[in-house]
This record gives sequence, structure tokens and C-alpha cells, in this order.
Amino acid sequence: MIPTKVFLTRGVGRHKEKLASFELALRDAKIEKFNLVKVSSIWPPGAVEVDREEGLKYLTPGEVVFCVLSENYSNEKNRMLAAAVGCAKPADESHYGYLSEHHDYGKMEEEVGDYAEDLAAQMLASTLGIPFDPNANYDDRKQVFIISGKIIETKNITSTAVVEKNGEWTTVIAAAMFIP
Repeated sequence: MIPTKVFLTRGVGRHKEKLASFELALRDAKIEKFNLVKVSSIWPPGAVEVDREEGLKYLTPGEVVFCVLSENYSNEKNRMLAAAVGCAKPADESHYGYLSEHHDYGKMEEEVGDYAEDLAAQMLASTLGIPFDPNANYDDRKQVFIISGKIIETKNITSTAVVEKNGEWTTVIAAAMFIP
């Protein structure tokens, strides 16, 4: 089975119970009614990205849905949480791309999202033979990827939240959902 469509989503949940906060994050992301199976991080060849509302139309409650899922949680008051999925799509649609999941503490949304996006782009660049300096800053590497003409798009979806109450669990999730 090779998925033909992919959509990105994110969510935040808060509850006194850790599992319930995860469920509420899934609800916020609109994916709570599916049986999620985490998979490794390959963007399927030829897959088209659709928005969340469009993607949900193709899925049925109770369905087993494969996804790349990043999650993070804490019940420590004032703790900043982040979860991100980065995407790197090849210009040649017959080639696979990459997704990366990353979670972190204490970092802002843009920093965590850029990091996840850069991870996916580096993995794709290395399979496409694009020379780049891994020690260069992200913006410089991104320019090399774009100039090569072999990577058509990089992006990320990131969820962040701060734990508001001591002892109350906060969960953040970001996901790439695969549609067969």
C-alpha cells in the first residue's frame, strides 16, 4: 500500500490525566477517531498534499491510519513544549521524500519547526546527492537545497504550548497523516 494523499495537522490538549491530555490533543488535531499507527519518515512517491479538511473526507472513524507523529507532554508548570513534523518533497514526483519528527522543550515554534524541516531536507538531500555543509546554518543549507532544483519544497507543521497549571498535563502533537 502506497498512500496517494497526505495531510498535516497539529493539536494541543490539557487535562489532569496524561492519557486524557493526549486524547484532547488528538481531538484538537481532528484525528481522535482513527486508530493511528506510527511509521517511519518517508514521503510516498507521487503523494499529493491536501489540507486537513479534504484529507478527513477520505477517512472513516475506526479506520487504521498510518502517520508520522511527533508528541511531547509535561505536567511541570511553565514548561514550554513543542512537537513538529518536517517535510522535504523532491522535484521528481516518482522519487520518495522525507518526513522528520522532532520534539523539544523550552524552544519557540519557529525554531523547532525549522529544525524538523532541516532534518527532513538533509535526509532527502543526502539521498539525492546534493552536496551541502551540515555545519552551515539552516538558511544557507536551505538555499543550497532550493538551488539544486532537486528539492521542490520544504515545510513543517509545529505545535507549541506552555503548561499552565502545576500537575495538569499538557500534550502537543504534530502529524503527517497518510491516505491510501
